[in-house]
Amino acid sequence: MLKAYKYRIYPNKEQILFFAKTFGCVRFVYNKMLADRIDSYQESQKSMDKSIKYPTPAQYKAEFPFLKEVDSLALANAQVNLNRAYTNFFRDKSIGFPKFKSKKNNYHNYTTNNQKGTVCIEDGYIKLPKLKTLVKVKQHRQFSGLIKSVTISKTPTNKYFASVLVEEKEQFFPKMDAKVGIDVGLKDFAILSNGLKYENPKWLRKAEKRLAFIQRSLSRKKKGSKNRNKMRLQIAKLHEKIANQRNDFLHKLSNEITNENQVIVIEDLKVKNMQKNHKLAKAISEVSWTKFREYLDYKAGWKCRDLIIAPKNYASSQLCSNCGYKNKEVKNLKLREWTCSECNSHHDRDLNASINLLKLAM
Repeated sequence: MLKAYKYRIYPNKEQILFFAKTFGCVRFVYNKMLADRIDSYQESQKSMDKSIKYPTPAQYKAEFPFLKEVDSLALANAQVNLNRAYTNFFRDKSIGFPKFKSKKNNYHNYTTNNQKGTVCIEDGYIKLPKLKTLVKVKQHRQFSGLIKSVTISKTPTNKYFASVLVEEKEQFFPKMDAKVGIDVGLKDFAILSNGLKYENPKWLRKAEKRLAFIQRSLSRKKKGSKNRNKMRLQIAKLHEKIANQRNDFLHKLSNEITNENQVIVIEDLKVKNMQKNHKLAKAISEVSWTKFREYLDYKAGWKCRDLIIAPKNYASSQLCSNCGYKNKEVKNLKLREWTCSECNSHHDRDLNASINLLKLAM
């Protein structure tokens, strides 16, 4: 089983310079290969020659000697990423054609592989290929297994992280009898069929006033000035804090649900379509239902749990969980409680939906 561990690293000035060079070279090689592929394809269409030659990073080193200063495996992984982007495009055209990487993007990263111990973590330091000195690392979690690769990344707040991919033995989690249906919402983030409700923390809403204030301050600063850069960092740090709070909440909740239940049922939401409602678009974007489902998905796989996705046309909110009567009036989102006209059962809208979802697992 492959598992990733993300650690904060503290590089010195020399190491920061090496990372900057590697980020730049990886971006350069990716863009160069993409441009050459496009040119080769256009030439083959003109000459009617269908054989397209794909360049490799090694072919560029003679023309661009600065590529020899960085890790060759990082450049090779840039080619792998480009190939994956092409494969995804031809598999599903809605994903879009591969795009050129921008230097102005504040997120930088590169991936290198472990070959015969070129990557290892010992005594609070991490060893990386092509880097002569060890990088200080905060290893807050231990792992046991073989390191496959490591991804070095830099955030907009100038923090550096190492994401270590490790091949570990599968952990054994005992099977359980508990089953649960989950209905997600905006007021309450998750309503479980067992009656538990988890309030939506609304981290973004709580930080909006502060965010608006520093964004106004940024707009008054002269472009290119040191004060403008200071304000940019403040905004990036606030956004990072909001993202960390949200991820922490989602991880803890998904972990709790997968620990306590063997079967989990959740509805299939088309978030992009729901965001077309401009009155709710901001609230829907903030709540991160898609990320919550992703966390449930991979954690259920780790723990041998069954995650069931309800069909798109399953009207969980409209059906009476007692007799199965369908009340079309519940399509109105303002209707939070209703009484079944067939069996006179009184329902809380969200709790009723989660119970109906649970019935799918039965």
